[in-house]
Amino acid sequence: MTLALQTPLFTDLDPWPGFGVILAVALGGALLVHASVYGVLHRIRRTAPERLPLRGLLVVHTERSARWVLVLLALRASLGHLPAEAGGVAGPLATAVSIGLVIAAARLVIRAMSAVRQSLGERLDTNKADNLSERRILTQIGLFQRLLNVLVVVVAVAVILLHFESVRRVGTGLLASAGIAGIVLGLAAQRVLGNLFAGIQIAITQPIRVDDVVVVEGEWARVEEITLTYVVVRIWDLRRLVLPISYFIETPFQNWTRSASQVIGTVYLRTDYSVPVDAVRAEVGRLVEASEHFDGETWRLHVTDLGERGVEMRALMTAANADHAWELRCEVREGLLKWLRETHPEALPRTRVVFPEGEVVGRGTEAD
Repeated sequence: MTLALQTPLFTDLDPWPGFGVILAVALGGALLVHASVYGVLHRIRRTAPERLPLRGLLVVHTERSARWVLVLLALRASLGHLPAEAGGVAGPLATAVSIGLVIAAARLVIRAMSAVRQSLGERLDTNKADNLSERRILTQIGLFQRLLNVLVVVVAVAVILLHFESVRRVGTGLLASAGIAGIVLGLAAQRVLGNLFAGIQIAITQPIRVDDVVVVEGEWARVEEITLTYVVVRIWDLRRLVLPISYFIETPFQNWTRSASQVIGTVYLRTDYSVPVDAVRAEVGRLVEASEHFDGETWRLHVTDLGERGVEMRALMTAANADHAWELRCEVREGLLKWLRETHPEALPRTRVVFPEGEVVGRGTEAD
């Protein structure tokens, strides 16, 4: 394109009509190149979508941004042929086009990274029972993509500011007092930087992952979204709790799926001393093994306490995940309650009062 713009065909034209021709040829060439390249890529994507998932997503995500980059590149190249009479607007116009080009290029990079993240996410099966490795990868991809997005935006803003002479002069002056400025900025951005570093630490060490089951602030919840600065957890009643990401570095919390998705459910049963423990154990086994939420691995029943008012028993049962464990526990509680009432009502909790022999319990009437 550069060689074409320097040929005598264009240099011999009158200034403004010649510039118009140059601009039209440059923009038309850019649009033609874009249409040709993406036309071929779309054709490849449609013929073999299952073999080229990443390439297909890159085509879809970057098509519009790439068009703007090519158009702005052509426009920027054409501005070098503005007539001398346009000297007053040539500089500001070139600056505006350059800024637009930086923004378009930054958007192109961000869209490309989004395509990579989506492609990797679609390859992960997070719906299976043991999805620990998939959730680990998904969490790392999400956090690193957000970090790269921030870096791209920061670099783009810095490049844009460098286009302004006044900003460059101010920057030169600030370099002389960089030590003081660094201290002030560090104090002012302490919380922000703390959350940012906490996000990077979580991406690497992963005390929590997307879709983990956690207990925070006394609430049973599931991790829904992890960003560089905050975490959104979905409480069991569909409320959302938003916590700063540093919370999961500085505050103790429960993570039920830290090392595996499997969860042990617990059911406590408090009865009278007359309860037949072996019969209860057999009924717990029948209820657990009949449930579709039991993963088939193991269950137990133990007498865990003998109190002054009765017996405490604890039933343990495994489930593939926290949701299944909750349903399984509720099923076992309801089944045990129904079974005790129908077969052993005497074993239900009761309070006994024993009076010494001959003691008068109540006062009779005069007629008695």
